[in-house]
Amino acid sequence: MTAKNIKKIGVVLRPSSPELKNSYYKLEKIFKEHGIEVLIDSISGAMIGIMGMEFDILCKNADVLVTLGGDGTLISAARRSFKHDIPVLGVYAGNLGFLADINLEELHEFVPLMVRGKYRVDERSILEARFEENSNEVKMYAFNDIVLTRPSVSNMIHIETLVDSKAFNTYYGDGVIVSTPTGSTAYNLSAGGPVLFPLTNVFALTPICPHSLTQRPVVLPGKFSIEMKTPQDRALVIIDGQDKHELEAGESIHIQLARKTVKLIHREEFNYFDVLKEKLNWGD
Repeated sequence: MTAKNIKKIGVVLRPSSPELKNSYYKLEKIFKEHGIEVLIDSISGAMIGIMGMEFDILCKNADVLVTLGGDGTLISAARRSFKHDIPVLGVYAGNLGFLADINLEELHEFVPLMVRGKYRVDERSILEARFEENSNEVKMYAFNDIVLTRPSVSNMIHIETLVDSKAFNTYYGDGVIVSTPTGSTAYNLSAGGPVLFPLTNVFALTPICPHSLTQRPVVLPGKFSIEMKTPQDRALVIIDGQDKHELEAGESIHIQLARKTVKLIHREEFNYFDVLKEKLNWGD
């Protein structure tokens, strides 16, 4: 996806953060000074006492979504807006994130570049999950990861895994993380999984505290689809740490990379390895 002229932005604020009111007005002022109309979603607007627009309507009217908060705010907005295919710019309020890499103080330098189309759009793979719930098929998207884990801390869980309908592995332990390249530096990393370059078309399966030390993380090409099921156990499915669903014993979840991608806006000079070094203290 190439850069395009931006006439309207839709703003999403970090939830439960009314202290962002002054930051929002500062952001609004910067964009308006460069001829860009600023809209805000209704939940964010209500939080700071102004009129907003319902989220799906906002996505249909804006050229870009701008999140003000942290990576969690950006992930939530990207998932909710996925069907609208709208690019997302993350502005962080606090510490530098892996995804939100521009702070409010840098915005007055970046917006003039946006107006002239001088920015980069990175296309990030996203996971699509399908499973049955109350006899209906549910389809959900994960920007970072999908975790299958035990609903009770007192038991381990068996997870049978098929790749393109062929038996692949049976995990026995606390669960499995299915991670996008973007999510590889989240839960996947803390569980010993690999760091994946975010623009690659792959995904990782990382066991959580496996019973056998021979169970290791695996990276699969993005064209593969997997099926995971727990013949003997109930399982908890956690999507991006934000949504939870339960699978009964014998039920399956089907996971693959979605055909579409999430578009993230960055500065032209954005360097992922610089972020890695700063966030993970590599080289110190």
